[in-house]
Amino acid sequence: MYKAFLGTICSLLVACSLHAQTPREKGLQSINRTSAEAIIGFLADDELQGREAGMHGSRVAARYLVSCLKEAGIAPLNKDSYYQPFEACSKERQQRGRWYVHPDSVASLKQGTYRSLQMDNVLAFIPGERTDEYVIVGAHFDHLGMDETLANDRIYNGADDNASGVSAVLQIARAFAAAGQKPLRNVIFAFWDGEEKGLLGSKYFVQNCPFIAQVKGYLNFDMIGRDNKPEQPRHVVYFYTASHPAFGDWLKQDIARYGLQLQPDYRSWDRPVGGSDNASFALRDIPIIWYHTDGHPDYHQPSDHAGRLNWEKVVDITKAAFLNAWNLANERNY
Repeated sequence: MYKAFLGTICSLLVACSLHAQTPREKGLQSINRTSAEAIIGFLADDELQGREAGMHGSRVAARYLVSCLKEAGIAPLNKDSYYQPFEACSKERQQRGRWYVHPDSVASLKQGTYRSLQMDNVLAFIPGERTDEYVIVGAHFDHLGMDETLANDRIYNGADDNASGVSAVLQIARAFAAAGQKPLRNVIFAFWDGEEKGLLGSKYFVQNCPFIAQVKGYLNFDMIGRDNKPEQPRHVVYFYTASHPAFGDWLKQDIARYGLQLQPDYRSWDRPVGGSDNASFALRDIPIIWYHTDGHPDYHQPSDHAGRLNWEKVVDITKAAFLNAWNLANERNY
């Protein structure tokens, strides 16, 4: 009888504890290592052939992301499709030209002998109370593909670059869904194609977004899974727009509040226009947050494999970034 009574009390305490969780904390608890390993493991598998933009492996990656978003019940940004198709063009390869997505550049290139790639961004959406304000959480899913002339390992798997960042965006999207609360602002979850060929997917999005002036913040991930120095396993670089010091305060407060095992290198930047897809948004003076764990010997090498990631760091960065995204979506002023 006494044991049964204690069991009932314990069950009630657990139920009350769960009931007392805020929506933000419900979302936070949904982020875990198992999901990170599953997402990164799939994207960095040899079967995806290095996910080169415009090639078979990249198209498989895009379809995988769409299936995950559908399963999580997260709607497409475009009512008809999660995909945002676009074309990139370049000069004939002997001339070693850049790839372009701007319509004027594409039209000019098509006057001569040119190369063409068909790509797709993947875009999902959670509507907010303020229908005219947006925040975007994004990462590129493409990588370098294959090189048949390489001896031994011929596939650039890109586990850190950037399957790790993709895992963060997908888990954050699921966390917003798990929170069960409509955000103040619309939240877009963006998976960019063609970053390795010149930020093509994010450039195309920014050029063609009718509400770009209403985007209040962009949160970017590019390589969040490795240790630049073995003796610093908690190291992460945290870039943010200098005119928004609240972004730095948010991370400091959340690390202390939730016991996240991170030691950020805080780098405020007047206009974060370098390095990754954040540049496409910073050039439009959109406030930026960008997580990055620095370079390593496997950067842009076939040896960038999932088994070399620091999984605890991937999870804690994802949790910290979810809290950032929650603030971007729900703080009335920043």
